[in-house]
Amino acid sequence: MFRKLKEDIEVVFEQDPAARNYFEVILTYSGLHAVWAHRIAHAFFKRKMFFIARVISQVSRFFTGIEIHPGAKIGRRFFIDHGMGVVIGETCEIGNNVTVFQGVTLGGTGKEKGKRHPTIQDNALIATGAKVLGSITIGENSKVGAGSVVLKDVPANSTVVGIPGKIVIQDGVKVKRDLNHHEMPDPTGDRFVELENQIARLQNELLLLKERKKIDDHSSL
Repeated sequence: MFRKLKEDIEVVFEQDPAARNYFEVILTYSGLHAVWAHRIAHAFFKRKMFFIARVISQVSRFFTGIEIHPGAKIGRRFFIDHGMGVVIGETCEIGNNVTVFQGVTLGGTGKEKGKRHPTIQDNALIATGAKVLGSITIGENSKVGAGSVVLKDVPANSTVVGIPGKIVIQDGVKVKRDLNHHEMPDPTGDRFVELENQIARLQNELLLLKERKKIDDHSSL
């Protein structure tokens, strides 16, 4: 346990150039506090002392702004940079040397049962505000770009960006995509086409009603 705690401190110095000394890191880094609290809560969770585990996690959430379910499995040298707004679900599994930034959600989609949260493999990086949802796997050495929403597995050594997340680099090679701009979705244009079709249908119905009225008028004569 103490070896893990020491590693948690060392990774802060490796990842954050603003870290100056051990005293500052131990007292002021909320991400470190959240990881330490989770390690304690997870130990209680494994012993089926669920209530105590949840109390510890909720107290940690109150002080750090980081919510980690005590059931989540987190490897060594896990680093949360800044951290505010980070949410990590119960069945999430995180490997070694993983880094996440503020606003990251490692959550579920609300549809699964059992294993319903992501697996983040070794050396992955999840950037600011990214959402990784569902029982999916982010492969080793992969990166998820800021603000991305990832709903499918990401292979190792890949970079994913966008909503929904798409692979833009894999094994160091840029993934080429055909950008047919004329085929890009145009919600506004689609709505105008729909309105034009509705107007055309109404005009046809109006013409039919006029024709029927003429027939009825002739019949009454």
